[in-house]
Amino acid sequence: QVQLVESGGGSVQVGGSLTLSCTASGTIFGWTMGWYRQAPGKQRELVASINTSGTTTYADAVKGRFTISRDNAKGMGWLQMNSLKSEDESIYYCKLNWHDEEYWGHGTRVIVSS
Repeated sequence: QVQLVESGGGSVQVGGSLTLSCTASGTIFGWTMGWYRQAPGKQRELVASINTSGTTTYADAVKGRFTISRDNAKGMGWLQMNSLKSEDESIYYCKLNWHDEEYWGHGTRVIVSS
């Protein structure tokens, strides 16, 4: 069993920046880490992912603004969010997956105000 805890959410103005953190209960070698978000009334969507080798993917909506990173030995991952827009307001979740096994955190809320 893997526990994930997200942190770093909060309130920021449009154009501002936030860095979200995801802390796992152990090392994360071999796992793929993803950041997802879910706004009220909308489906959860993938924001960015990074595999154990550091290969990254991003949703088109965040390309060039968000950066995902990780430290396998520390069991941590980050989502650096710059140039935040009102449509980025959401609850952000961290997920680890390896083949059919996956674990989710409880989420951290990001509020973007104009």
